[in-house]
Amino acid sequence: MNTDERHRRIGEILRVREHVTVDDLIAECGASGATIRRDLDVLELHGVLRRVHGGARSLVLRGENPEYGQRELEDHAVKVRIAAGVAGLLKDRSHVWLDSGTTATEVARQLEQRDLTLMPMSLRAVNVISGGGAAAGRRPDLILPGGSLIRGELSFRGPMAESNIRSLRFDTAVVTPCALNLRDGLLAHDLDDAAVKRAGLESAARVVVACSGTKWNASAVALVASLDAVDVLVTDTRFSPEELGQLAQHSVEVVNV
Repeated sequence: MNTDERHRRIGEILRVREHVTVDDLIAECGASGATIRRDLDVLELHGVLRRVHGGARSLVLRGENPEYGQRELEDHAVKVRIAAGVAGLLKDRSHVWLDSGTTATEVARQLEQRDLTLMPMSLRAVNVISGGGAAAGRRPDLILPGGSLIRGELSFRGPMAESNIRSLRFDTAVVTPCALNLRDGLLAHDLDDAAVKRAGLESAARVVVACSGTKWNASAVALVASLDAVDVLVTDTRFSPEELGQLAQHSVEVVNV
């Protein structure tokens, strides 16, 4: 297993067993004890687990979705490439709506010194753009949506957020769906998230979807919009020629990174 696969597998095991030993993970992942201990240290830093003597305990309740920290580690290199691809599509001095989620936070890192007006839907993205890290220079002008803040995700949701989004007009909405497919289009894991995403894309002249091929034909409960609402999909190279042709039938331009 590579690093991403081990991190994903460790998270899956902890959501079922709540406690795991280093020896268990050595047998499960086929890695050395030193490698497993490094993995556990990284996952602890990202809030996925708590290190205990000889192993780790889960910080995720059984049956919950993976924590933000674990999702942030999954396919990280792909998300960085996708974020760079999205940044290349945005013109200076344009107005941009930016969805929440791990890929959106990577997009924010690409935009932290761009001349844009930006409405980010998470405090994580706000922190990236407004905090330290970059040298003094141009930063995007930020508009905050307000609304309810979701713990863990640190994303804005609710009627106030939706109303404030719909009161503005954006040149581009950058949407990061939880899943997408030909029949249903863009999907989210909960109704409040879907409503916010829908408000963002309906308030924009252009819709750019940013997600890896792992989201293709995945399942999620809440409908956001059909593929006909999408102008550009920035993704990796996991789509087959047949799938790319099907997307083209919906007038979706695909940017592979």
